Amino acid sequence: MLGAFRSSLPIPIANALSKVPSRIITPQNLNTWKHRGRSLWDSIYRPFETKLLDKLADSHPDLPVHIINNNYTPLFSDPSENHTGVRVGRVLTSLVAIACLRAQTGVGPQVTSHIFGLRKAIEDGTWKAPEVMPEEGVRWLAEDEGNAWILRTVDNIVEAIGENQGTTFAPGIKAKL
Repeated sequence: MLGAFRSSLPIPIANALSKVPSRIITPQNLNTWKHRGRSLWDSIYRPFETKLLDKLADSHPDLPVHIINNNYTPLFSDPSENHTGVRVGRVLTSLVAIACLRAQTGVGPQVTSHIFGLRKAIEDGTWKAPEVMPEEGVRWLAEDEGNAWILRTVDNIVEAIGENQGTTFAPGIKAKL
C-alpha cells in the first residue's frame, strides 16, 4: 500500500519526503526508545495501563512484551525531538489508531480505548508536542461531537471504498459502536 500511495503522489511532494530512516534502534538509544514507547502506552491507557498489560499477559506472557517493544516503541512513538524526521505526535497517532481500528470492524473495545486515549492526550497535555494544531480543534476532536465525527468520517470512507459492502476484514458487517 505504501508503495502504491507513494507512486501516486505528485513528483514534487514525493521528492520532498525524507529518505533518511528515523526509527533505527541502537544499543545507545534503546532505553530512550523503550521509555517513549511505554510512555505512549501509559498515556493512552491510563489508569488501566498495568492492568491491561497483565490481562494481555494472561493470553500469552510475550504478548505485552511484543506490543510495547515492537509496536508502541518503534512504530507508534515518535523519534527523538532532535531527529530531523517527521514527528506524527500524540493526537495524530490516536486518530490513525481510531481510523484503522474502526475501518477494520469487530474491535469495538480497542476503538473505545483509543477514543479515550485521545481524550487523555488533552488531560495530560501530551497533545501539545510536536503538533502545531489549534487547541480549540484538538479539544473538539476529543469531545463527544468530535469523536462522533471521526467515527462517521471513517464509516463514510469505508462505505465509499467498499461500495457499502462492509470492510475486507468483515464483509457485510457494519460497525455498531
